[in-house]
Amino acid sequence: MLTFPKNAPPAFHVLGKPTGAICNLDCKYCFFLSKEMLYPGSRFRMADDLLETYIKQMLESQRTPEVNLAWQGGEPTLMGLDFFRRVVELAEHYKQPGQSILHSLQTNGTQLDDAWCAFFKQHNFLIGLSVDGPRQLHNAYRVNKGGQGSFEQVMRGWNFLKKHQVDVNILCTVHAANADYPLDVYHFFRDELEAQFIQFIPIVERATEPVLPLANLGWSARPGNDRPLYVQAGNLVTARSVQAEQYGRFLTTIFDEWVRRDVGQVYVQLFDVTLGSWMGQHSLCVFAPTCGNALALEHNGDLYACDHYVEPDYRLGNITETHIIELVASEQQRKFGQDKLDSLPEYCRACQVRHACHGGCPRNRFINTPTGQPGLNYLCAGYKLFFNHVSQPMQMMANLLNHQRAPAEIMRWFAAEERKMAELFSQAARNDPCPCGSGKKYKQCHGKN
Repeated sequence: MLTFPKNAPPAFHVLGKPTGAICNLDCKYCFFLSKEMLYPGSRFRMADDLLETYIKQMLESQRTPEVNLAWQGGEPTLMGLDFFRRVVELAEHYKQPGQSILHSLQTNGTQLDDAWCAFFKQHNFLIGLSVDGPRQLHNAYRVNKGGQGSFEQVMRGWNFLKKHQVDVNILCTVHAANADYPLDVYHFFRDELEAQFIQFIPIVERATEPVLPLANLGWSARPGNDRPLYVQAGNLVTARSVQAEQYGRFLTTIFDEWVRRDVGQVYVQLFDVTLGSWMGQHSLCVFAPTCGNALALEHNGDLYACDHYVEPDYRLGNITETHIIELVASEQQRKFGQDKLDSLPEYCRACQVRHACHGGCPRNRFINTPTGQPGLNYLCAGYKLFFNHVSQPMQMMANLLNHQRAPAEIMRWFAAEERKMAELFSQAARNDPCPCGSGKKYKQCHGKN
């Protein structure tokens, strides 16, 4: 029987990478492509005996009733369908009494067909599908090995998923190419794909001054062996990276549409997580006070502190040599998680939206506060813009939940407010103060047209 170390958490999450960094696409912002350099000469395929070791250790290490076996890459479907049939078989064999298994997989969708999607449906897989918006925006950076956009192949995969009624989360990265088109992106997902679950993931590619020119070219292999390894170093970002306030505007624009039209119909992860924070809950490591319980497993059994820290300094060990629970509970990993809180700058500690943000992910804490203290999140200005903007409606929805009422009721309040404002606008004379409260005359504000 497994003996749990003193510091072992009751549950933890692992992103398994059975193909390592190997992918059939060549997305320009995918820094993980460069992690191939960590394993020169590798076949980049998880062996069956390692897979069995991992699933056995993972399931016996969890002390909560549901366990998520999550797979990412690279592109995990390159392992072939038989690999995931084996995953399901091993999970059924090794699951503990009272345990239920949630299978999830993140994919670019280009390999999917009827066989894949029938399998996903049969075994209740949750699929994260990477789509960056409509064709032109998606194809800006999500390209194949020949540099051509992948939109058509991804939509083909989406149609197979939809045909088989597979549960899907849309994973949309927010970057320089799509950040100024929030409603185009949102309306595409909501109206054209009819997606119900959406995640927005900011692209922030750190770089040092010497590395930046190469990083701006992308992270894939190139002739001349001038490919940089992505590590969490430097206080510069690539040209593809989203700007902080730009990200905040992207989120607030979509939120204003969502909160008026789509509460209870479309689920945006960040909005759900933010509502949770207004109720004192933290379900996402990015915005929790500490972290350290979301790790990454490479194709050879190496366990890393986090999916964003797959680099030598954050390798905890190999699960073929040390049981995964020992690595998760190790002093190195517990310190990694606690450092998120301990390194929080005073500027953040005094912030009025700290309860929602907690400084964000440590990987993005590489700029200075206004007083010069290091450790401020690169996205701070965007987070402040967003969290302050949504404060009132979040409090309203939290109050509804606290009274056993549906948050969707907030849409009726917004509809009533819009009717009231429309009436005020209809009665305003050109030289009256604008009813919106801007301080401008009506003719210089909402009465311009």
